[in-house]
Amino acid sequence: MRAVVLSDTHIPDFARSLPKALIPTLRRADLILHAGDVTSAGILDQLADYAPVHVALGNRDRDEVASWGARQEVSLELDGIRVAMVHDAGPRLGREARLGRRFPEARLVVFGHSHIPIDAQAGGMRLFNPGSPTWKRMQPNPTYGVVTVSGGRLRTRIVELVD
Repeated sequence: MRAVVLSDTHIPDFARSLPKALIPTLRRADLILHAGDVTSAGILDQLADYAPVHVALGNRDRDEVASWGARQEVSLELDGIRVAMVHDAGPRLGREARLGRRFPEARLVVFGHSHIPIDAQAGGMRLFNPGSPTWKRMQPNPTYGVVTVSGGRLRTRIVELVD
């Protein structure tokens, strides 16, 4: 199982479209996880052409994103690995403990909001923020994530999109 993980695409409010360099990766995806701030539902329709999409509702998402199926919290299982996804995981200080209490069964917690890529182990849980493929803010490059699950083994990777 190979999931492409996105967040904070802000299309069309900040960017006009997904980066072309992301398309080959989307073509190889079994699943797409979007951790919110899609902004409009049209991008979700586009992503769904590549693979099934699960989306968390972001603070900048329009009503149409919720109507498309975005939820405040998303829970799913990837080949036996329990995954939780939210948009805003709160302040950095106390994040690990807070998410552990909120999602005690999850081995992977995906979130966004900050546009800061994070791939960190916190006890028995992996915290994963893919950053943003369209709006890097203070980061060196735009980013997205890839999660691979095989035989109960979870692998995560942040990928930089370099011009």
